[in-house]
Amino acid sequence: MKKNNFTSGFQFTKYEAPFQTPFEKLFPIFKELITHTSGDFDEAIDWMRQLDVEYKLTTPEYTIDDFIEDLKKKGYIRDEAKPDGSGGMGITAKTERAIRQHALEQIFGNLNKAGSGNHKTKQSGKGDEQTGDLRAFQFGDAVEQISLTESLKNAQINNGVGEFMLTERDLVVEDHHHKSQMSTVLMIDISHSMIYMVKTELLQPKKLLWL
Repeated sequence: MKKNNFTSGFQFTKYEAPFQTPFEKLFPIFKELITHTSGDFDEAIDWMRQLDVEYKLTTPEYTIDDFIEDLKKKGYIRDEAKPDGSGGMGITAKTERAIRQHALEQIFGNLNKAGSGNHKTKQSGKGDEQTGDLRAFQFGDAVEQISLTESLKNAQINNGVGEFMLTERDLVVEDHHHKSQMSTVLMIDISHSMIYMVKTELLQPKKLLWL
């Protein structure tokens, strides 16, 4: 008598989130806030402190001040003079690159096959340009994609001429290049030099008339 093998099959384990350091947990929040504050580091940190009070983002072992120190060590912020002559911290080019990368990931990271559009991809699916390939019919395929000639040929081979019948397994469709929805990207310069220039222009309304 053949014994059943109870060890085969799927095994499910409890999901464990990947390990993140305190800095790695806070840095995405910082990037969001520094974007919304147009690169103003002090304002972004003020927001982080308020969020920390409400949502307990940090621990006694790792505080917002520790996070600021790590930002400085890793080259994301630096000491700089403010327009009013006072000292403070400002973001570096490394932070600006991280913000731009984060924005692009948010825009294009979820590009998938949910609906047709005008952005051509290498994937097969719904579209108006045929790939030249045939594949078996799948639930959800449009009727106009069915290749009638090839489907009838399959029916004749599978069922014979005497008892001819067309079944779902005989159907084949003409594949097309998938076209996903197109995203429109608005790129905004949020570097500190650009922010300072905009503020300077706003303080001199007469110059705006020449733009």
